[in-house]
Amino acid sequence: MAKVLYITANPFDESRSYGMAVGKAFIDQYEVSNPNDEVIHINLYKEYIPSIDADVFQGWGKLQSGSGFDQLSDEEKTKVSRLAELSEQFVKADKYIFVTPLWNLLFPPVMKAYLDSVAVAGKTFEYTAQGPKGLLTDKKVLHIQASGGIYSHGPAADKEMAHRYLKTLMAFFGINDFQGLFVEGHDLAPERAEEIKANAIARAKDAAITF
Repeated sequence: MAKVLYITANPFDESRSYGMAVGKAFIDQYEVSNPNDEVIHINLYKEYIPSIDADVFQGWGKLQSGSGFDQLSDEEKTKVSRLAELSEQFVKADKYIFVTPLWNLLFPPVMKAYLDSVAVAGKTFEYTAQGPKGLLTDKKVLHIQASGGIYSHGPAADKEMAHRYLKTLMAFFGINDFQGLFVEGHDLAPERAEEIKANAIARAKDAAITF
């Protein structure tokens, strides 16, 4: 049985978001094809995802210097413990599906906060004499990205930073089994918007069977 994290970073559901509609089609088909797997939905707009701020750095510093957890302030305890929960959950999973819109060439800020919470030395990567080494080599990732323009290829591809960033970070964690599924161009061709969405949903269902 695999543990799957279905991580969404969109304030809207599938009724208003093309990306979320494609993500739902994928995860519904995945659950049919893999009934024994555990799928956990992490809606980043509903979860508490602490930012890496002064409280976090101060809390980590106290713990590293040998202070007990009870020596942390209430704010430090809340944030540090939540970040530990998120990173532990991420490490224990086997597969990850990220669903994000492309906003201003990147994903929403809450996704960056989440990725910061799981980029932890000693958990997802480690420092060695030869440089950083990823620790999650047996995992796999699918990134579903929606954008009104076309950024997966063509003249705007070099401006796209979300998918490329996520792929780079996952490789930093040791995850090289990384796939992308794009639903894009519906603002450029609104008369084809439903066709673009339907095509992406069909591709998502096919991908779910073998993921």
